[in-house]
Amino acid sequence: MSIEIRALTVLPARRENIELHTADGLTLVGELAVPAYRPPAATLITLHPLPTHGGYMDSHVFRKAAWRLPALADFAVLRFNTRGTASPRGTSGGVFEGGVGEQNDVAAAIEYAEFHDLPHRWLVGWSFGTELALMHGADPSIEGAILLSPPLHRATVADLAEWDSFGKPLKVLVPELDDYLRPAEARERFAAVRQAEVIGVDGAKHLWVGEAAVQRVLNEIVAVVAPGSAPLPVAWDGMLGTDLTMEDVS
Repeated sequence: MSIEIRALTVLPARRENIELHTADGLTLVGELAVPAYRPPAATLITLHPLPTHGGYMDSHVFRKAAWRLPALADFAVLRFNTRGTASPRGTSGGVFEGGVGEQNDVAAAIEYAEFHDLPHRWLVGWSFGTELALMHGADPSIEGAILLSPPLHRATVADLAEWDSFGKPLKVLVPELDDYLRPAEARERFAAVRQAEVIGVDGAKHLWVGEAAVQRVLNEIVAVVAPGSAPLPVAWDGMLGTDLTMEDVS
């Protein structure tokens, strides 16, 4: 029987608690979700909103990406808490460093994905996470970045220039009613990155509250990473709420 995908729907995947180890000696906690019965087609490395204002690896858009996209799009979704950030998964080592020391956190996540042969790696940053992507994400092993609600508080003109030189795709989703940066100003500021595509999302707010907003974000992500795979299904035929181990599918 076909079941509508709702806010709390969890689709089948292999989910594993992971640890990332930074160059400056910290252990970061996280989770990797991959398709249940086949290798991933692409990988999302997620960078969460500001931890001093409630952001963490379970921030709702990323949690729903991990619940849905392994099943709906064959994506691997890597989520983790940056330094000093706590969630039900646990607390990462260190303390919040305002985006500076977090350079090592971004590098550790990318290295984990490389070491585990996770393919076609994309960064997906949300709010503070977009600053981390712009400041520290121009790594040769990633294929591009998707930014959700970028405030452009910490990322500088020099960071934008580096992304312009980097040349990899940059997709920027800007809510019409954002608290920090709205579409018109975003287009002006991201004009410094020639390959950036800025999309204003009518009616949306910084936190992407509501199922319609989440569906829009996930569809935009999938359209960039796996062209032709969007729009995503809004219903599911099969098991729900299933976390599988490697033994379950071997």
